[in-house]
Amino acid sequence: MPIPVAYSLRNLWARKLTTVLTAGGMALVVFVFAAVMMLDAGLKQTLVATGQPDNILVTRRSSGTEIQSGVDRTQAAIVESQPEIAIGPGGVRMVSKEVVVLIAQPKRDTGVPTNVTVRGVGAEGLALRPQVRVISGRMFRPGTAEIVVGRSIAERFNGTGIGESLRFGGRDWTVVGVFDGGGSAFDSEIWGDGEQMIQAFRRQAFSSVAARLADPSHFDELKRRLESDPRLTLDVKRERTFYEEQSLVMSNFISYLGLTLSVIFSVGAMIGAMITMYSAVANRTAEIGALRALGFRRGSILLAFLAEALFLGLIGWIVGLALASGMQLVQISTMNWQSFSELAFRFTLTPEIVVKSLVFALAMGLAGGFLPAVRAARLKIVDALRAA
Repeated sequence: MPIPVAYSLRNLWARKLTTVLTAGGMALVVFVFAAVMMLDAGLKQTLVATGQPDNILVTRRSSGTEIQSGVDRTQAAIVESQPEIAIGPGGVRMVSKEVVVLIAQPKRDTGVPTNVTVRGVGAEGLALRPQVRVISGRMFRPGTAEIVVGRSIAERFNGTGIGESLRFGGRDWTVVGVFDGGGSAFDSEIWGDGEQMIQAFRRQAFSSVAARLADPSHFDELKRRLESDPRLTLDVKRERTFYEEQSLVMSNFISYLGLTLSVIFSVGAMIGAMITMYSAVANRTAEIGALRALGFRRGSILLAFLAEALFLGLIGWIVGLALASGMQLVQISTMNWQSFSELAFRFTLTPEIVVKSLVFALAMGLAGGFLPAVRAARLKIVDALRAA
């Protein structure tokens, strides 16, 4: 005969202080666990949102990042001429030959110089990125020293207001607009005309070529043809895949750090839960004996105490996840270890994180309550009643 669940809930309510302290410790661990995963999810979402599923990005073979890459004009022209490339309005091929460089700019709040990505785009650069839209001012005019800045750059760096000027590449550039990259890494970039950028930085080659596929299913055929051409020495990737790979180094670091912290903190939380449950068993020895005398089996006693431990974990999960969800309002900026440039992103709560944190919290409760529950179930009726 099972013991009603209400019995376990009433016992937790009767020990309000210890319940609050134990569940609070678990909540803090859940908060750390969920916050680290949200940080990782936010990073990945920001970089994945940078790529479009029907776009490709062509870089120099084994370059790893656009900043380290070089695609000369002849190679770029060959890529542009491929039959798989989409043709836009007016018969123009949907290709953007781009220059990507790093410049140092002082932050508005601290004045500390930080690496910022400058991207020189082709005429079709904006059309290839539908998530990008100008929210203030206007787009730069091709052939001029005009630039537009990402929303995150405009908020955090000096000299990025509309009408202000930035000096880099040996010339002054006038800010004429602010764009929203739709939560992508483009929010942390400065855009200008690609041909002007390649001259200003005295480059002999573009950094990358972005292009739209007329039919995304033909990607493998295009990739095989371009990468096997001995004249090119190029890597061809789907744009989304390329930017996903940009998150790997930092994502792995965040994951390993989060796992280490969560394991360390969870040990403390489980010890706290174990002490709480052992105390409950010691204080309720006579009660356990009475339950056994009334006909409740050892298994029922075991399950009742395990239920209490799981409820502690559940309470900790609810509180910890509620605290972690508030982190979605926070935007952080850090250096992307792949490109060594500033990248701003937000904590992101996903259904997967909700489920994983619930399983983690219940596992803490179960691990902390198992041994005390076994002790309670093993108490003999006579010994338990004598303790009264």
